[in-house]
Formats: sequence, C-alpha cells, structure tokens
Amino acid sequence: QVQLVESGGGLVQAGGSLRLSCTASGVTNARYNMGWFRQPPGKEREFVAGIRWSGYYADSARGRFTISRDGAKNTADLQMNSLKPEDTAVYFCAAGPEISTMSEKYVYWGEGTQVTVSA
Repeated sequence: QVQLVESGGGLVQAGGSLRLSCTASGVTNARYNMGWFRQPPGKEREFVAGIRWSGYYADSARGRFTISRDGAKNTADLQMNSLKPEDTAVYFCAAGPEISTMSEKYVYWGEGTQVTVSA
C-alpha cells in the first residue's frame, strides 16, 4: 500500500522559512515524479514544485522554494524561504509516473500539512 506522509508545517512570520518533508512508503520514490501542491483557503489546489531528476517550479515559488529528494530515505522535501502571507495554504505531497504540473497526473497523495504565514 502506497502512503505519503507530510510533516513540517506550522505557523511562521512573513519573511521566515519552513521545511516540509514528504516520506513515501510502499513505493520507491526514485521511480516516480514527486510534487508539492497547495490549496489556499477558499481556492483550488495549485502546483508548487516537482522533481524527477531536477526540480521545476511554479512562478510563485521559483527563487524562494527549493525541492529536493533523497532516494535512500524515500523522501521529497520542500524548503520554503522568504515566506509571504499569500503562501498560507494546506500543502500536499504527491507522486506520479510522469513529470507534470497538473494534479490529475499524480496518482498518490498525502493528507496535507498546514502552513500559515502571518503578516
């Protein structure tokens, strides 16, 4: 059974940093494209960053967020710097067979972790 578990969310002031971690079990994440999505309050889920062999980013994340993966630990992390109030959202980890920014291309999903950025 494939399971993705996110951790590292919390409350941070604007300008601060957080590091989210996604731990995969039941799947070797080196075989999958890993992605991070977020869902702000009252809005639809949106792509943040993904990684297969290298990272790719939404415009809102590029330059501030860094995605990385560790095949040995089966993890995919999202380092978030210079956080803004508009980054407030539930952040989800996802895994899928192809490189994509589209949520429907991802097969496995975590339950999400809340990130709140105060002004």
